Amino acid sequence: MKIVFLGTPDFAAASLAALVDRGFDVVACVTMPDKPAGRGHHLQASPVKQYALEHGIPVLQPERLKDEAFVEQLRSYKADLQIVVAFRMLPEAVWAMPRLGTFNLHASLLPKYRGAAPINWAVINGDRETGVTTFFLKHDIDTGDMIMQEKIAIGEDEDAGSVHDRLMTLGADMVCRTASLIEKCDGEGVVVPTTPQPHGMATEAPKLFKENTRISEEMTAEQVRNFVRGLSPYPAAWIDLRIGDHLFENTKIFEVSKENECSRSRNILLQTADGYVEVKQLQVPGKKRMSADAFLNGLR
Repeated sequence: MKIVFLGTPDFAAASLAALVDRGFDVVACVTMPDKPAGRGHHLQASPVKQYALEHGIPVLQPERLKDEAFVEQLRSYKADLQIVVAFRMLPEAVWAMPRLGTFNLHASLLPKYRGAAPINWAVINGDRETGVTTFFLKHDIDTGDMIMQEKIAIGEDEDAGSVHDRLMTLGADMVCRTASLIEKCDGEGVVVPTTPQPHGMATEAPKLFKENTRISEEMTAEQVRNFVRGLSPYPAAWIDLRIGDHLFENTKIFEVSKENECSRSRNILLQTADGYVEVKQLQVPGKKRMSADAFLNGLR
């Protein structure tokens, strides 16, 4: 079974590595074009491209997925199956190409959290569980029939970074199990068993921008705590922080506590709708991430 893999970040590279390690025939990878990164703005390859090149897998990096030259090049690999993990929305000319179809790994318990940031919004909303789902692609994003799904618990104080890493490992295993199931069904001449999504239960996980990652004074203390957890370590919740005569605009907040009593002589408190939270980890523009104590010690 020839496979074309489509993905870009570390989350996707883990699934690609798992496929290769388990002996699947990945004939090509499709990933985003190289982007400038760092202070020198040098072009940097995506984690998927880096892994593919290290293992001798051809890499395609189209600017436009509808470009005819790219579509023809993709078709030349004669893939039986395409696997998508953390990539762009595909045109039908691409996802309908393989004879066995194209399936996607999504980091939520679909139909919950359809969209670009499912891990973040699950933590922001205070959910106690999340998971991963594989499903066949169709026209509308994240709406296809489900193949496999598995849950994990979200820890009381766990942040999005920790949940991301656990789902990355679980998802890589599920990608391999899904590919094996499809290959087995193909060999036996039977249809892959799937489950339609209950669309009436669908929720959205919109992309994260500066506008929807700002801490609001209208949030309760618990909402602020979940908001900070759900955006840590990236892209990070932020606020314009005023301490005495100092104003630190666009300060990133990585960790807060709902402690009701503050016995220490100095701390940083954020007002909430029902009290306050204490800042534990932060980063002001031009500085590294640091503890609140270290930040206060550096203030004159």
